[in-house]
Amino acid sequence: MGDNALILGQRLSEWCGHGPILEQDIALTNISLDLIGQARLWLSLAGQVEGQGRDEDRLAFFRDASEFRHLNLCEQPNGHWGTTILRQFLFDAFHLPLLEQLCKVENEQISGIALKSVKEVRYHLRWSSEWVIRLGDGTPESHLKMEEALRDVWPYAGEALQPNSLDEQLEIHAAPYNLNQVSELWWSTVQNVFSQANLEAPARTWAPQKGREGIHTERLGFILAEMQFLPRAYPDAQW
Repeated sequence: MGDNALILGQRLSEWCGHGPILEQDIALTNISLDLIGQARLWLSLAGQVEGQGRDEDRLAFFRDASEFRHLNLCEQPNGHWGTTILRQFLFDAFHLPLLEQLCKVENEQISGIALKSVKEVRYHLRWSSEWVIRLGDGTPESHLKMEEALRDVWPYAGEALQPNSLDEQLEIHAAPYNLNQVSELWWSTVQNVFSQANLEAPARTWAPQKGREGIHTERLGFILAEMQFLPRAYPDAQW
């Protein structure tokens, strides 16, 4: 959860000052800040559970690419505005129902982070959905751009819905966590928004992705080189 938010938040921060209009530049920057704030909470908790003295900064800035466990969707390039919007929507449609489940788990630290995050992510999903519809059902050019974005981003969308051994453990020990239910809600949201956007969802036959197991695309290295340079160059610096 922390790595998803951190890497996608870092990607979105690249738009700061470059958005198509001022209001949307600010909106996307605020979403980036929301995600980085969520990453701090999750990574702080992860450091506590790990018990090796690593705080949120150590986990963010001093791990190598193979130690990150985010979805490969989150590290994909921003591309044009439509690509960024579609990537955000596909992630939001997964992120919201997952957080809604985590709000109900018995662990108060997890449910507390989820309760704080879910309010922000409801806005994220509403914002990205509206933009998918606006662009997909807009001008002929914007529609073609969204079809192009769909071809680029869709292959990475399925990883969030492919269960692994961790999901099996969570279903046993962290009720009501259930990835199948998240998948059903994701697909329902995608179909509804795509229908309004005049977009056709491709088949759900995705190539396996292993981002959650530490196997990433080459793009992560470039993100980390930028994000981690300063802390690694001055490891004893204080904020």
